[in-house]
Amino acid sequence: AGVPPDGFSPTGQLWGNPLYDWAAAEREDYAWWCRRVERILNRFDLIRIDHFRGFESFYAIPFGAEDAVVGEWKKGPGMALFTALRSKLGALPVIAEDLGFLTEEVHALLRESGFPGMKVLQFAFDSGPDNLYLPHNYPRSCVVYTGTHDNDTLLGWLSSAPGHTLRFALDYLGAPEESALPAALMRAGMGSVAGLCICQMQDYLELDARSRMNIPSTPSGNWQWRMGKDDADDELAGRIREFTQRYRRVR
Repeated sequence: AGVPPDGFSPTGQLWGNPLYDWAAAEREDYAWWCRRVERILNRFDLIRIDHFRGFESFYAIPFGAEDAVVGEWKKGPGMALFTALRSKLGALPVIAEDLGFLTEEVHALLRESGFPGMKVLQFAFDSGPDNLYLPHNYPRSCVVYTGTHDNDTLLGWLSSAPGHTLRFALDYLGAPEESALPAALMRAGMGSVAGLCICQMQDYLELDARSRMNIPSTPSGNWQWRMGKDDADDELAGRIREFTQRYRRVR
């Protein structure tokens, strides 16, 4: 399993784990998947499916390959899996990670599934007003993030973003200067029509790239950031409450 070359890695990502045997799963009416999702729902309110596109088609890399350059796309289970899950479990509280290069077949599967997709604000400002990650282009059925676990923090992203990206962000958000962009980006997400807005704690704390959660295709040194005990104070709580109350994202 893995993914082909992309913006994160010129040789793709070779994960090393075996692929699912979808033919066997279909013969068993996806019983293992039903048990798996049922157990997850006993623990969590929402399930975020990483690499949703793999259910439409997945990237298969020959065993023994040194990287993910040589591989082929194979058909996934499609709606048959989600139909079986709903038949067993009812409504599915799922967020579909639909980032990266997607075919029309993947878009069609997302529409048919009815799952909300993802929008990432850090992807919004490298092109013009048609960019689907800009808040004015969001559908209600989506989840907007300042950045995912694979992205830099907002401050880290701003420190390395091209000049034209920063200028567009400043103009679009009406921010007076670059230092105001992290808060402006979070307000833009909160104020959008997206059904859910998720801001990383590193962005509320305005931390730089040293607090980044994960760098794709790097096998070590990731997932080490921890929020300090003294980081949670009344000032932080007040800012979060102000954002969520202003945009009716708090009960």
